[in-house]
Amino acid sequence: MSKSLEQVAEQLKNTNKKVQLIYAFNGTGKTRLSRIFKDLIVPKNGAQNGGEDAGQIELSRNKILYYNAFTEDLFYWDNDLEGDVEPKLKIQPNSFTDWVLQEQGQDQNVVSYFQRFSSGKLTPRFNPEYTFNDESGQHKTIKAFSEVTFSLERGDDDSSGVLKISKGEESNFVWSIFYNLLEQVIDILNVADPNERETEQFNQLKYVYIDDPVSSLDENHLIELAVNLAALIRSSYFSNDGRDGLRFIISTHSTIFYNVLYNELKLKNGYILSKFDDETFELEEKKGDSNKSFSYHLHIKKLIELAIESSSVQRYHFALLRNLYEKTANFLGYNRWSDLLPEPKKAYANRIMNFYPHNTLTNEEIAEPTAPEKEMVRTLLENLNTYGFWNEDV
Repeated sequence: MSKSLEQVAEQLKNTNKKVQLIYAFNGTGKTRLSRIFKDLIVPKNGAQNGGEDAGQIELSRNKILYYNAFTEDLFYWDNDLEGDVEPKLKIQPNSFTDWVLQEQGQDQNVVSYFQRFSSGKLTPRFNPEYTFNDESGQHKTIKAFSEVTFSLERGDDDSSGVLKISKGEESNFVWSIFYNLLEQVIDILNVADPNERETEQFNQLKYVYIDDPVSSLDENHLIELAVNLAALIRSSYFSNDGRDGLRFIISTHSTIFYNVLYNELKLKNGYILSKFDDETFELEEKKGDSNKSFSYHLHIKKLIELAIESSSVQRYHFALLRNLYEKTANFLGYNRWSDLLPEPKKAYANRIMNFYPHNTLTNEEIAEPTAPEKEMVRTLLENLNTYGFWNEDV
């Protein structure tokens, strides 16, 4: 039965489970769903222009830890090149990062965790408190742990100097702070008696919503991240009757991340979020990981067919099509997915199948596919039908 995203959010809220794991393709609406869910838990107070004031953001985090909100609300670059200012990643004032970095002293753990999933030489440095005079001569104090600079440390006191990191590295860094915060929060809330907890600021926390953490990681690091997260979730207290304990909602477009979490958490079911042409949605329960449960290749094929029929082929459909070719080649025992490409246009097909998925993953701006490229999607999908991989029982 199709629903609005608001109704899907209500469905998640009304489900009394410790973990709800959702798979959805990019562009389906999973990130929008996470925002709607956050607003459902803490309704907006009418902040102007659709934004949230600092008090509202803080109130949200008292009831729900939300990974994307940390990325969007708390971190921004100060890279005033005209003023010859070194690029700094600045942290908006908030009690949660203050608590984890200053009071709990987790800054070095954040650095270590960050370096596990990036270059071990790429080093973040949190600022100490310092003062300066602004352009008007006013004396200003910048508090500690409100700015971060990055440099490549090559050893022997050789450093690259301060540099601006990539978007993927920034996402990795933000996740490292969030993960260490979540680790500390779970330790606090695992103390049964609220009066014995070292802080009361998390007593109202009910939900942790994580939407696609660090999708830029390679496969090995993504698996490691999923295993670590699953272990942390398992350690979090949740009562048998579901009345007490944190509830986790995790959405992802990565089948690897989904499968590792599903199996590590020993879940009995997960969900797949689907979007229909009329802008309605379905959150369908699926038992088993993606390899066993949601006929993944059939779902991808259907999405591409719908795009062809409605003349709405976009660049991400090339990534889905390549995924189909990879699965078919693996199933049939071919060494390379490109071996399945039709011979007359093999070079052209191989070029666009490699170009679009690569650039989709790096978030570069690309023009809409041309008419010949869209027609090639139809040709390549029809070509796959000759290999007999589409039995519903496969």
